[in-house]
Amino acid sequence: MAEDYPDPPTDPPSLSAATLQAKLDAGESVRLLDVRDRDEYEEWRLRGESVTATQLPFTKFLQAKVTGEVDSLVAEVAGTGPITVVCGRGEASAFVAGLLTEHGVEAQNLSDGMEGWARLYEAREISCDAATVLQYRRPSSGCLGYMIISDGSAAVVDPLRAFTDRYSADAADRDASITHAIDTHVHADHISGVRRLAAETGAEPILSERAVARGVDDVTALAADETLRVGSATLEPRPLPGHTTGMTGFTVGDVLLAGDSVFLDSVARPDLEAGADGARDLARDLHRTLTDRLAALPDETLVAPGHYSESTLTTVRSPLLWELSATNSRDSRWTARHLSSTSVTTSRRAPPTSNGLSPSTSERRLPTTTPRSNSNSARTTAPLRRRTQCDTATRES
Repeated sequence: MAEDYPDPPTDPPSLSAATLQAKLDAGESVRLLDVRDRDEYEEWRLRGESVTATQLPFTKFLQAKVTGEVDSLVAEVAGTGPITVVCGRGEASAFVAGLLTEHGVEAQNLSDGMEGWARLYEAREISCDAATVLQYRRPSSGCLGYMIISDGSAAVVDPLRAFTDRYSADAADRDASITHAIDTHVHADHISGVRRLAAETGAEPILSERAVARGVDDVTALAADETLRVGSATLEPRPLPGHTTGMTGFTVGDVLLAGDSVFLDSVARPDLEAGADGARDLARDLHRTLTDRLAALPDETLVAPGHYSESTLTTVRSPLLWELSATNSRDSRWTARHLSSTSVTTSRRAPPTSNGLSPSTSERRLPTTTPRSNSNSARTTAPLRRRTQCDTATRES
């Protein structure tokens, strides 16, 4: 326990980040008390359709212990049911949860606080007819990444720098070596793990030619017609510009790794690379991606996006995928279909990371937040429409 915080009056029950996520995924009601300062809370906090959250600073509970007004503070906590107390590292919240427990309130402490939440990273195997494909999801940021495994080789698509050891461990667990580290585009919302993963494993770092042309160094520039071999599987690049000029998805068998082009309930933003002045041209390109380029793929293609938002989780259970059903090249429609997961693993190996630009410094910094409306997405009613099946599978972005 850090010296800055007193020991709790009594040891409270604790709740892990993975268990909390499972509750959120199952749609269970979660009553949160965040004891960080208001500015920290507003910048980054836990959200969800089933979450009722209240922010009361830790200092109020220190005062309430002295003045005997703990019950009055509890009355300010919105919602009903057990209270899950949250702070930055799980220290201040442990004191508050213990104080509430001492006063007969059912309370629990979120272990390791928001730092533990940031370290949560889950993987699920998704259906693919050509290789083993894992979908990685980080709930604290809404980022999705992928590993393709075939005949002892593996490629990681859109890796996060904070979790490179996780990818190596997962590949080793499947008797594979990582041979390719790939970004679908220049990311603005997280630090890419491509370079670090390549340095740690000897994998080839890869980005599309159009993305490299923006000033990215020390990576292999992949041509639009140049395929990649991962074991016996083939990754075929699919240029899907609109979010960025170099946005490139990859098909492997019947799965499209779509990056930031189209999501389950929205489409990518066209204004991040060139700002408002260039957004119109990129929006036109994004429209062509949605209506022409994706329509060229078979209807049974499973679309695996690069991000998700919390609204997705109210109706779609992991893995976060849907089946592409294009009616024609000029008027495409997509029908979202839930696909049951075959496995789930969680990890808390990696430390939390700050947000930044990767691999180029040409895009502006965006704060990473708990998935709500994704910073890379624009809400839309067309060309997407969803038909989903829900389940209560335990599940991660």
